[in-house]
Amino acid sequence: MGPTQRGSGARRAVHGRLLRGQCAVGAQDMDSDRECVVRLVGLLASGGSADVQEQAAGTLRYLCCNSAGAKVHVRECGGIAALVALLAPGGSAAVHEQAAAVLCSLCSDSSLNQMWVRASGGLAALSRLLAPGGRPAAVQAQAAAALRTACMDNGQNCDSVADCGGAAALVALLAPGRPDAVHEAAAAALQSLIAGSVRIKGCFALCGGAAALVALLTPGSSGTVHEQAAGALRSLCSGSAQNQQSVALCGGAAALVALLAPGSSGAVHEQAAGALRSLCSGSAQNQDSVRACGGAAALVALLAPGKSSSVHEQAAGALASLCSGSAQNQQSVALCGGAAALVGLLAPGNTGAVHEQAAGALASLCRDNTQTQDSIRACGGAAALVALLAPGGAAAVRGQAAAALRYLCADSALSCDSVSACGGAAALVALLAPGGPAAADEHAAAALRSLCGSPQGLRAVRDCGGIRALQVWRARHDPRRCSSRRARLPRRADGRRLRAVTAVPCSAAASASLAWWGSSFS
Repeated sequence: MGPTQRGSGARRAVHGRLLRGQCAVGAQDMDSDRECVVRLVGLLASGGSADVQEQAAGTLRYLCCNSAGAKVHVRECGGIAALVALLAPGGSAAVHEQAAAVLCSLCSDSSLNQMWVRASGGLAALSRLLAPGGRPAAVQAQAAAALRTACMDNGQNCDSVADCGGAAALVALLAPGRPDAVHEAAAAALQSLIAGSVRIKGCFALCGGAAALVALLTPGSSGTVHEQAAGALRSLCSGSAQNQQSVALCGGAAALVALLAPGSSGAVHEQAAGALRSLCSGSAQNQDSVRACGGAAALVALLAPGKSSSVHEQAAGALASLCSGSAQNQQSVALCGGAAALVGLLAPGNTGAVHEQAAGALASLCRDNTQTQDSIRACGGAAALVALLAPGGAAAVRGQAAAALRYLCADSALSCDSVSACGGAAALVALLAPGGPAAADEHAAAALRSLCGSPQGLRAVRDCGGIRALQVWRARHDPRRCSSRRARLPRRADGRRLRAVTAVPCSAAASASLAWWGSSFS
C-alpha cells in the first residue's frame, strides 16, 4: 500500500470516528436522531471532501435503516435535496453509491419521501447513473434499488422514471454479462415500474423487456435473479393478453416451469408459480403450453406438505388458472394427484389465503367434468369444503368454497348426496341470509339448486328451510319480481304454490347473475 492510500484510509477512519462520536453524543437526549441528522446533512452540503461526504452519507444510511424518525428528520432538514445533489455527474462513485442507498432507505414505505425525491429531481439523477458504462456495477445496482423503492405503489413516480429514460435504462441492464447483483436490482425495479404504471406495462414488451426477463431465467443466473425476474414477469402478464403472448413467444412457459424444480428456493417457487398463474389466466394457448412442458405435475408437486404457505397459495392459484375451461388440463392435474393435494390444503392448519386459493382451484378443476368431480369426492373434498363454510370464516374463503361445491354437485347425484350427508345444505342456506358474504350468496344459491338434483339432496335442502331461503333470496335480488304482486314460487308437495314474499329492487348486475335460475323450482 502506498503513502497516498495509507493517508486516504487514515482520513476516512478519522471522519468515521468523528461521525460516530457526533451520533453518540446526540444519543444522550430526546432529540438525538434529529441533532445527528442535522450535523450529517450539514456535512453533505458543506462542499467538503468526497471522503467526508461518503462517511456522512453512510452514517445517514445506517440511521435511516434503523430509525423511522431519522427518515422524517432527513426530509425536514433538507437532506433529500442534499443527497440528490451528490448524484451529480462527475462525483465520486463511492459517494454516488452511498447517496443512492440513503435515498433507497428514505423511500421505503414513505409516500411523502417518494414525492420529495421526485420533486428534488432525484428520479432523473438516479436514472442517469444507470447509463451503460457510466458508473461501476455497484453504483448501478444501488441506483436501481433506489428507483424500486421510489416507485413502489406510486404511479406518478413510475411514469416520471419512464419519461426520463429510466425504464429503458433498466431493461438495458438486463443484458447478458452484467453481474447478478445488477440483474437482480434491475429486475426488481422493473417489477415495481410495471406494477405501478399501465403505460409502462403496455409498451414494455415492445422494447424487448419480455425477452430480456425470460433470458434471466436460465440456469446460469443466481436464485435471487430468478426470483426477481419471475416476479417481474408475473406483474407483466397480469391482465395483459398482449404481454402474455410476448412472454410465451420468448419461451417463458418452459423457463418458468423449469424454475419449479426441487432444487430452487421457496421464494423462486413462489414467484415462478405466480408468473405461471398470470401467464395462463384467460389464455387457452398458454394453458396448453404450460401443460405440454410438464407444468401440471410441477405445480402439484409444490402442494406437498413442508412447503411454505405462500408457495401453496401461488401454486394453487396457478392450478386454478391452468384448469379454467380446459378439460384436458383438468384431467392432467387429476392424474398427477392434484385433487387430493388441493383437498389436503383445506385442512384447518393452513392460512385463509391458502384455503381460498385451494377452494378456487378445486372449483376450476371440477367444473363441467364428471371425472374430476369423482376424484374430489373420493378424497373427502365434500366434507372439507363444507367445513370452510362455517360462520366466522373469511368472506372470500366461504365464497370460493361455495363455488367449489356448486361445480362439484352440478349434474352429479353422488356428489349431492356426499355434500348433503355432511351438512352442506344447512351451511349453504346460512350464506343466503341478509348481510351474509356478498361474494358467496350467488354460488351458495347455485349450489343449493344443484343439490336439489338428487332425492337426498332435495330432502336435505327442504328440511333445513332451504326452499324458503331460496325464495326470499331470489325475490330480494330478481328485479323481474319487483313489479308483480305474486311471484312464481315453488310448489308444495300437494301442488299448491307457497305464499309470495315481498320483492325488493336490485341492480342490473344482480339481475344478470340470476339469469341461470330460469324455472328451476317451477
